Amino acid sequence: MTVLTCGDRILDLSEPVVMGILNATPDSFSDGGQLLQQGRVNIDAVLARAEQMIRAGAQILDVGGESTRPGATPVVVDEELQRVIPVVEAIAREFDVVISVDTSSPEVMTASAEAGAGLLNDVRSFHREGALLAAVSSGLPVCIMHMQGDPQTMQNKPAYESVVDEVMDFLLTRSDELQAAGIPKDQILFDPGYGFGKTPEHNLQLIRRLPEIVAAGYPVLAGLSRKSVIGHVLNRKVDERLAGSVSASLLAAQSGAKILRVHDVEETVDVLKFWQAVAAAE
Repeated sequence: MTVLTCGDRILDLSEPVVMGILNATPDSFSDGGQLLQQGRVNIDAVLARAEQMIRAGAQILDVGGESTRPGATPVVVDEELQRVIPVVEAIAREFDVVISVDTSSPEVMTASAEAGAGLLNDVRSFHREGALLAAVSSGLPVCIMHMQGDPQTMQNKPAYESVVDEVMDFLLTRSDELQAAGIPKDQILFDPGYGFGKTPEHNLQLIRRLPEIVAAGYPVLAGLSRKSVIGHVLNRKVDERLAGSVSASLLAAQSGAKILRVHDVEETVDVLKFWQAVAAAE
């Protein structure tokens, strides 16, 4: 059994689990502003959304206070803290669920760990000054992600000689660096970074060859929900990508991904349950 120690909670990854997305941001590409009221976090709305996702089967909630969509405006640390920490505190107080925090800021990492977070999820792979030290000090598991460039520039003509090989090289090298800093290997997760400095063709290659990344021996988080590659293939707007998102999550799970980061929790959980029932009948 593969388990991840997330603060005071244990996460069983012997089967894929669903991570529900909770964005306390005004500008995230799909759900920005939904949990804000007059520019501030609406805790009642947060708790209602959290309860809905937990009832639907989410075992992790991923809280974010800074959008990382292409071209997103950076957020100052104080603003990110004001968005994220009350959400983490409220969820930790009310629910028995693993809380992940989607942040690159060391101050937010430290405060989130103290508030009850169980996982640090950084699209910049702890490269900001002080972030790696904060991650080590937290004692929490971490998720590192591949991104070419940064959110402001990452979709300006991304190019690779071999996208899968370069993503793998980055993740393995960064994992070695994290281990050298004091984070145990069994507390590190990989995220290929779908949509982060990749063309639709790059993303499709990364989906098809995901088993090669899984074979590296680290739990893999797949974040494909409502991504632009789905819109590109199906010619669907963001709010019309449910079928594509669920299909992509199922493909990722079948390829060995252990955490599926999604907006549509109930539908994703249903698909996983049916797939697992079919597998059990063989």
